[in-house]
Amino acid sequence: QVQLGESGGGLVQPGGSLRLSCAASGFTFSNYAMSWYRQAPGKERELVAYINSIGSNTNYANSVKGRFTISRDNGKNTVYLQMNSLKPEDTAVYYCKAQRLRIYWGQGTQVTVSS
Repeated sequence: QVQLGESGGGLVQPGGSLRLSCAASGFTFSNYAMSWYRQAPGKERELVAYINSIGSNTNYANSVKGRFTISRDNGKNTVYLQMNSLKPEDTAVYYCKAQRLRIYWGQGTQVTVSS
């Protein structure tokens, strides 16, 4: 059974940091590219960051470049999103996605940036 479980979300003040984790099981994690998406209320889901299967290539949305870092540990079947210098506009539900021939989504974790 395929599972993607996000964790690490919460409430943080502007300028703060959070580290999201997404633990995977039920498929060969090291064969899959992984991405983080987010969806704010009333908005479409958008790509935040991408990492290829071996971690040699990453891409970021312009809005998070220089602030967010995606990484993965294939030994732990986990992908991470380090988020620094958080802004209120980063408030959203954050989802991880696994993609190769199939696409799998996690259930999401809420990130709220507010004073």
